[in-house]
Amino acid sequence: MFETPDPIDAELPTEPVHPEADLIGADEDTTAVPVLERALADSEERFLRLAAEYDNYRRRTTREKTEAFDRGAASFAERLLDVLDDVDRLAASDPATTTAETFRSAFDLFSKKLRKDLEAAGLERIEPMGVPFDPTLHDAVAVVAPETPEQDHTVKQTFQAGYRYKGTVIRAARVQVYSEQGVA
Repeated sequence: MFETPDPIDAELPTEPVHPEADLIGADEDTTAVPVLERALADSEERFLRLAAEYDNYRRRTTREKTEAFDRGAASFAERLLDVLDDVDRLAASDPATTTAETFRSAFDLFSKKLRKDLEAAGLERIEPMGVPFDPTLHDAVAVVAPETPEQDHTVKQTFQAGYRYKGTVIRAARVQVYSEQGVA
């Protein structure tokens, strides 16, 4: 009686899916190949330009990182020039008229200035005396028996100071640690 429309026929598009689909089917030998060759050439050109842009970007960012590091290093070196000038002045002084006390006070001044400049740059000294041993901050190079049980696993003596730079340990402190377990 009544025929229902076929669902497959209802879904067919009325417009070509690809804009050049009518060229491909109609006269394949004369029009489709040049169109496809042109599309391929355009794609290759876009790819080469993108690759060149990425290569330029990579080189530029590498150069900018290097320049930024160099500017930072120059700024840090500039902070230390005052201390270097003081050392040069002391080295140029006449040893016959300069006393040992003058050398000692100059050395103390150099040390204070240098520490101040390094701290301003983000360097922090690790002071481990009397604190619990922490392997992330301390390097135990010697062990001694504790005098009291409360001293177990605490730092007794510092052989070489440790340092952090902006929170990251750059050199662990070399210490002697009280430890009941490590003493034979």
